[in-house]
Amino acid sequence: MNQPPIHLGLPKGHMAGGVQQLLGDAGITVTPTARGYRPVISLPGFEVKILKPQNIVEMLDLGTRDVGFAGADWVAELRADLIEVLDTGMDTVQLVAAADESWEQFPERRLVVATEYLNLTETWVKEQDLDAEIIRSYGATEVFPPEDADVIVDNSATGATLRANGLKVFEVLGESSTRLYASQRAMADPITRERITDLALLLESVLNARRRVMLEVNAAPDRLDALVALLPSMREATVAPLYGNQGFAVRAAVPRDELPGLIPAIKAAGGTDLVVTNLSQIVP
Repeated sequence: MNQPPIHLGLPKGHMAGGVQQLLGDAGITVTPTARGYRPVISLPGFEVKILKPQNIVEMLDLGTRDVGFAGADWVAELRADLIEVLDTGMDTVQLVAAADESWEQFPERRLVVATEYLNLTETWVKEQDLDAEIIRSYGATEVFPPEDADVIVDNSATGATLRANGLKVFEVLGESSTRLYASQRAMADPITRERITDLALLLESVLNARRRVMLEVNAAPDRLDALVALLPSMREATVAPLYGNQGFAVRAAVPRDELPGLIPAIKAAGGTDLVVTNLSQIVP
């Protein structure tokens, strides 16, 4: 019996490039068609629709989509009952409350708070016991203060846009990133759950590879133990004798961000002929 296709939601907007690059690096191509919002995906048994991240969350919650990419902020905002399958760590932002430099001396009158996150902001206002009216913004929330709002609640990656508009963050409400979510209905079906888990495995292998590089180095016999002890490998380094028993070749997948300190330490420990190679995928 043929299984029905798995309906995958791909985001439009600022998330789109990163998600499609992640899929491409996993060997999954997404090909545009004349029906612009319905591309063809090379992953067998999957059908794709491109939607706004907020709509992906809503469709997953309704069960009309099986799996899709969205920000954790919108899952929280829409109070969706979804299953997080994979946190890609991409598009990391903070959800912040910000105002101009006079925020510590809020006026005694009722405050106006502008935001796209009505539910999350309402919860925050109640927790802070603020006397405030919440108004919905439709993008460009940072331009509301000071004339049209006293405070904004918005997402911020670096804070540069807020600073450019004379705003200062005075509280962080939470953090968000692009994540792969599945509907409760999809994950309740064993076959569908397995196929979604397989997709997550492919994507995670790319994310693992982005964080590591393959380091190869030669070592004299009397330097081998000291050199291997330096390498933060996933399990243990691979060691093989060189031709003619002239020493050993050592290989390990090491964290990319440790290279600045690791390379000088390896040279100091007697390592030679060091080679660093980018990886495509790692499956532990």
